[in-house]
Amino acid sequence: MTCARPPHGTALPAALHAALQAPDRLTIALSGGIDSLTLSAAAALARDGQVSLVHAVSAAVPAAATARVKHFAEARALPLRLVDAGEFADPRYRANPVNRCYFCKSNLYGTLRRLAGDGAIAAGTNLDDLGDYRPGLQAADEHAILHPFVAAEMPKSEVRALARRLGLGDLAELPAAPCLASRIETGLRVEPAELALIDAVESALRDRLGPVTLRCRRLPDALAIEIDAATLAALTADAQAELTAQARAVAAAHAADHLPLRLRAYKRGSAFIHA
Repeated sequence: MTCARPPHGTALPAALHAALQAPDRLTIALSGGIDSLTLSAAAALARDGQVSLVHAVSAAVPAAATARVKHFAEARALPLRLVDAGEFADPRYRANPVNRCYFCKSNLYGTLRRLAGDGAIAAGTNLDDLGDYRPGLQAADEHAILHPFVAAEMPKSEVRALARRLGLGDLAELPAAPCLASRIETGLRVEPAELALIDAVESALRDRLGPVTLRCRRLPDALAIEIDAATLAALTADAQAELTAQARAVAAAHAADHLPLRLRAYKRGSAFIHA
């Protein structure tokens, strides 16, 4: 993983620079995905390092994301605070309804608001996110969260391009990685043990396949391993069998070997059931 400082003279888009400079104090909600990492790097550049980062450590956050956040902050000498947002104490979140993300983000932003006081808080929402069903954006509005990429009218492609210019290296190519709770089918209770299983399966298979789009879905009666269609099509029958066997071994180590396992092409949001 590379995470160099931005090249000398790197310029930010004017609208983004203005949005990041405007607050007297700024805290970034840093998840470990490319959007919030790029926003943090941009804010550090626009504000000459005068920005705070907060990362929520949770059973729903992949261990690799937390490690990435720590490395990023250390490499850039940026202040980082790790918090427990408390969503697992919220029975509404644990019930995994259609708007689970609202309860997750309500807990997160409520925690950040208590830490930041009257200072500004920003998240890495980009323009493309506005076209999707994201109940977490309602929670963001309720807690006055800023969206500098939206203010600058930047879609995901422009965020990735900015990440490259800011010297984020291979981080700029990170596949989208929603929280682990998004892998559990709507209506199934969110349990830390199952999130640990999901993270372990995905980590093991990603070590084998590289940074591909990959999901381990928890269905009512099975685990579904989803891999992007092109990668899956390129795997021989033997390679698919080996991946399945590896996933079964990880599941067995997590006392989940009773669940049938399916290998299939990735479909965005396939665990989400919207009535």
